[in-house]
Amino acid sequence: MDIFLALLFTGILGFIVYYNVYDHKPSKKAKKQEIKEGYETPTQQENPLSKEIDKLIEKEKEKDIIHSTSVNTLTQEITKLKEKQSELLLTNKNWQTSYNQLNAEQLSKIGSLENKISEVSAEKQKVTSQKKSSEVRLGHIAETLAPFLDQFEFDPETCTFMGRPIDYISFGDDKITFIEIKSGNSQLSSKQRLIRDLVKNKHVAWKEVRIK
Repeated sequence: MDIFLALLFTGILGFIVYYNVYDHKPSKKAKKQEIKEGYETPTQQENPLSKEIDKLIEKEKEKDIIHSTSVNTLTQEITKLKEKQSELLLTNKNWQTSYNQLNAEQLSKIGSLENKISEVSAEKQKVTSQKKSSEVRLGHIAETLAPFLDQFEFDPETCTFMGRPIDYISFGDDKITFIEIKSGNSQLSSKQRLIRDLVKNKHVAWKEVRIK
C-alpha cells in the first residue's frame, strides 16, 4: 500500500510539473498582456490537484501516526507479557525446587518409619518366638512335674508318660484315664480333640496281639 501511494504521488507530481511547465507556459506576449489586464496565470492560481495531494499526504501521516501508536502499544503489551512469563517461570522453578525438597524429606521420613516398622516387627517376632519357646518349655516342665503337684488327682505310680499325642495314661483299678496336661492359655490340638471325643463316645477297644 505504501509503495502504491508513493508511485501515485510521483505520477501526480510529474503531471503537475508537466502541466505547469509545458502545457500552460504562457508566451512573453501573453504574459505581458495578462499582466496588463491584471489576469493571474495558472501558476498563481491554487491548483485543486495540489489540495488532493496534500490531503492524501495528511491522511498518510495520520495513518503512520495511528500505526506507530498501535505498534508501540503492542510492543508494550508484548514486553509486559514477557516479564509476566519470566516471573511465572521463576515462580514455577521455585515451586519445583520446594516440591523436590519436600518430597525428598517425606521420602526420607517414610523410609525411616519403614525401617522402624521392620525393627519393631522383627523384635515382636523375636519376642513371640521366645514366648512360644518358653511356653513349650514350661509345658514340658509342667507335663513332667504334673504327677507330683497337688492338682494331679491320680497316683503317679499308676500313670505312664507318653508325651504324644497324650501326656499320660492312668491305669487305675476300676478305670483307665487319658490325661493331657495344659498350662496357661494353651488349647488341645486337633488330634487331641479327636482322641477326647472318641473316649467320650466310648469308641475304645482292646486288642491283644501275639507275636510268635
